[in-house]
Amino acid sequence: MLSFALGIGTQNTQGDWLEVYYPAPLLNPDQSLIDAAAEALDAPAGTAAVSFLPEHCSALAEALRSAGQEAQAELADALSASQRPLVATFIDQDAPPQSAPEVYLKLHLLSHRLVKPHGTDLTGMFGLLRNIAWTNEGAIDVEELPSRRLKARLEGRQLSVDCVDKFPKMTDYVVPAGVRIGDTARVRLGAYLGEGSTVMHEGFVNFNAGAEGPGMIEGRISAGVVIGKGSDLGGGCSTMGTLSGGGNIIIRVGEGCLIGANAGIGIPLGDRCTVEAGLYITAGAKVTLLDDEGQEVRRVAARELAGQDDLLLRRNSLNGRIECLTNKSAIALNEALHAHN
Repeated sequence: MLSFALGIGTQNTQGDWLEVYYPAPLLNPDQSLIDAAAEALDAPAGTAAVSFLPEHCSALAEALRSAGQEAQAELADALSASQRPLVATFIDQDAPPQSAPEVYLKLHLLSHRLVKPHGTDLTGMFGLLRNIAWTNEGAIDVEELPSRRLKARLEGRQLSVDCVDKFPKMTDYVVPAGVRIGDTARVRLGAYLGEGSTVMHEGFVNFNAGAEGPGMIEGRISAGVVIGKGSDLGGGCSTMGTLSGGGNIIIRVGEGCLIGANAGIGIPLGDRCTVEAGLYITAGAKVTLLDDEGQEVRRVAARELAGQDDLLLRRNSLNGRIECLTNKSAIALNEALHAHN
């Protein structure tokens, strides 16, 4: 599946791309658009990211209009006033990125809800992104930060560094419709937030991860983790991602689930599951299964429960063992929580 976007970005003094903003990325556009843009920019066959100058925008806009792509033509017209580097990016969603502009387009597609987490190949992306100081004057290569800070002081300006990271915050690039975010610094570009998602101040959403919405996120959604519709993460809770010990297992939380405050999961959950506050379930944890009368049935490793529906996981306050029984209250509980998301 192909994607296309016109972008404006930042380069360091060596001409390396630091970041790219794509105002209107397209997923699987008409081939006529791809052909028109490639011809107008004289892009060699197979080229994924083509840098171009503002003076090229007029010819690009004309070619896009001839292909019936008025919205993209208007964007090309607007970019003609740019004083920053411009790029046109053509990528295959099923192929790993080969450059920073390609990575940024894939991250934009996720945050624009054009693809869902795990819907695009991000293999090797970390090696393509530079460590960046995100400042009140934009993205700055960390190695160039001292000279930029001195220059700002000499000119009577204050250069403020908000963070040093390979990823920017999502809201500097994309604000999806119908979401609330308490602290925008805690949602990275490449996060997927479905309509009705609320991320409270202590919540966190990593790239290639997110919530289908509606849902209340007061805990951590690690890289690669997807939270289903109508599910809530309590304050301080955690989900184990593929970058933090989860290996290649995709951790997903189904619909209508609740992970209690300061709890956590290292296994996927099905629908209508509840994890008691403070209980962290890892794949190897021993869980005692109980019948409807509270009697022990057998003991299993938590990984054997992965993906199952209607589970209530709790710790017995008397003997400390982890117990699992049928969860009969989750649906009503979550409906009440989501009444005013």
